[in-house]
Amino acid sequence: MNIKRFKKWYYIVPAALVLAPIFIALFVFLTGGLVMLLWNWLLPPLFDWREITLLQGFGLLVLCRILFGGFGGGGGGGNHFEKKMTPEEKERFRQRMSDRFCRTPAEGQESMKAE
Repeated sequence: MNIKRFKKWYYIVPAALVLAPIFIALFVFLTGGLVMLLWNWLLPPLFDWREITLLQGFGLLVLCRILFGGFGGGGGGGNHFEKKMTPEEKERFRQRMSDRFCRTPAEGQESMKAE
């Protein structure tokens, strides 16, 4: 059994335990600070809203992440159902969408164009 392989863990684990909280605090400070600066720069002058603190900025960022998703990565697309459709079903689907959303105004009705 090679003891050198296990010696490096004596240094990695304590370093990770010390550095992880530092990186987490740095992340909170930078992202919360960015949200706080943007909020305090835009919203109080425009809408007369209150200014927010650093932790409120980070909380707002987390809330937006929960409600709207984000922070990069992930899926992309939304056409998973199309992969399971046959070519005939895809064409029928496209035709129905075209009929529903691309119609011209019905006869006898005036269009809503600005003149």
